[in-house]
Amino acid sequence: MKLSSRFMLDILFLVAGAFLTVVSMTWAAGTSSTAGTAGWTAFGVSIGVTVLAVASAGFGRNLTRQVGHGLLGLVGIWSLVAAVVFTGTAQTWLIFADAIAVGLLALADLAVHEATTERVVHQLEIREPSREGVIA
Repeated sequence: MKLSSRFMLDILFLVAGAFLTVVSMTWAAGTSSTAGTAGWTAFGVSIGVTVLAVASAGFGRNLTRQVGHGLLGLVGIWSLVAAVVFTGTAQTWLIFADAIAVGLLALADLAVHEATTERVVHQLEIREPSREGVIA
């Protein structure tokens, strides 16, 4: 069985969103002069999400992949800005919100991917039991 690159990227984006959700509430936010541990971690993860999403959207063959990963790329770019520009409580909640947005978009894109007609469709066929060999 071969996994598609879109499926693997969506799972990776989902894990990144979950990781940043925990980081935002666990690690220290920045003070007025620094971005803090959570800010720099969010910045690094957001760079990875942005690069992968934009590359996937750019090289994607179908419209749903381009749109889904394009939206993830936009959220990633905003996360980059929010992680460095904001500090304190605003930074904590923006990192949290951006992480939730990445996770939800990844789940939505994963659902669209699995629901498209290009995926293998398994169909159950229900048959009536044969009457042969049945003692009445």
